Amino acid sequence: MENIYVLDTSIVIDGRIIDLVKEKKIEGTIVIPSATIAELEHQANLNKEIGFTGFSVIKKLREMENTYNITIEVSGERPLPHQIKFAKETGEIDALIRKLAKQLDGILVTGDKVQHLAAEAEGIRTFYLRSREEPKILEFEKYFDKDVMSVHLKENSNVVVKRGKPGNWKLVELDEVLSSEDMRRIGEEIIEATKRNVNYYVEIDRKGATVIQMGDYRIVIAKQPFSDGFEITIVRPIAKLKLDDYKLDSRLKQRIDKEAEGILIAGPPGSGKTTFASALADYYASKGKIVKTMEDPRDMKVANEITQYTRLEGSYEFTKEILLLVRPDYVFFDEVRKTEEFSVYADMRMAGIGLVGVVHAQRAIDAIQRFINKVELGVIPQIVDTIILIKGGRVEKVYELEHTIKVPTGMTEKDLARPVIEVRDFFSKELEYEIYKFGEETVVLPIKKVRARTSSKRANALERVLKRLLSYDFKIARENDLWVLYAHPNDIPKLFKKYKKRFERLQKKYGPIEVREI
Repeated sequence: MENIYVLDTSIVIDGRIIDLVKEKKIEGTIVIPSATIAELEHQANLNKEIGFTGFSVIKKLREMENTYNITIEVSGERPLPHQIKFAKETGEIDALIRKLAKQLDGILVTGDKVQHLAAEAEGIRTFYLRSREEPKILEFEKYFDKDVMSVHLKENSNVVVKRGKPGNWKLVELDEVLSSEDMRRIGEEIIEATKRNVNYYVEIDRKGATVIQMGDYRIVIAKQPFSDGFEITIVRPIAKLKLDDYKLDSRLKQRIDKEAEGILIAGPPGSGKTTFASALADYYASKGKIVKTMEDPRDMKVANEITQYTRLEGSYEFTKEILLLVRPDYVFFDEVRKTEEFSVYADMRMAGIGLVGVVHAQRAIDAIQRFINKVELGVIPQIVDTIILIKGGRVEKVYELEHTIKVPTGMTEKDLARPVIEVRDFFSKELEYEIYKFGEETVVLPIKKVRARTSSKRANALERVLKRLLSYDFKIARENDLWVLYAHPNDIPKLFKKYKKRFERLQKKYGPIEVREI
């Protein structure tokens, strides 16, 4: 008696049914349930690559009918719209496929473990294909060599590769134009490989956009209506570095080891900040710390003992709840972008967990400004104590944050004292920014500019007073924290005798004044 094989959606999408037919492991009647067709149609109507991939596999099966000992049939009930829409949550489509297999006394072919177990429970024969772990060389990989950071493919356009390393790269246009059919083939191959391999993940799957983490490769597939054409971007890190490779200053190394608990790693896209974060995560793990990551997508390259989490049921809030139970020493949050994510970062840090956040920022101060208006201003120094700016794959700037009560720079009245966040250069300890509330507004004050502007105004005011006291030309200059007055030898005695009290009052108002001969 000829066998009847009923295919579920998973085995159609991953394309392994093609291999089974070629290897003659499956011969006879192959039934494609109407429920599978409906689910693929729904995905394709949403412009999701997974739907088009499934239809491509069915087309290949149809073409194989004349060559191999198989007959393709479509049978079974078509699911209702709500059954299609909530297929993942309710399992109604899988139930319809099992019902058809039972009616036909067929063998259910599936790559879905839950479907396999449910079929066994209902007494249905199954042909279960577990996810394979052995990688297969895919077509896009031919564009990668040791120096290629990313590959950019778009229909009817030349293939473009980014060659070099963070901070020192160039775009190279290859003499190869990909058609829509080429793009579809490459996209289908990626989807099939992802469904087959247990270590590959579809991180995001939305209308017109799919994000996949495939080993070292992060793949973004974009189509209309999201993009103006079919585009595939594949990015990979060209090197995995250790913290020692960055040759950090011993003072920064000591802060990372013993003091820093709330670190922000900042930098523009492609600067190497995630690579640095991965090296730091491995470093903490090597020191006997329990380290976890929160990523969407999960593309940090870390040691095997570091568990990488993503959004639980689509929310970092749920991930946070699990991590608070796990109680890690450090959590690496890559990347912090949305208001919800800043809130989760703050909550976990306030709970006492060491946090290392990765944020997009052109300057180190911009990383802090991302937190303003998303969390309480007074909380910022408690959740962020160190900012490390990465550019060109190296540490370019390090800030430390402190909280104090003071009169902000540029103000003179003592009753204007308020809570101020001081942002200092970690190595020189020079104050570079002050952050505070002024009424309803949050002020981020660049100290150098304010001091220069204030110094100029005060110099002009001091000069006007001295003109009334001195007879000859003079010059005022600012050196370190004092004023230097270059005066004529005949005028100098006047300042210490005739105008002694007025000169003392000037120093109380404007600060110390050192007198030198012009």
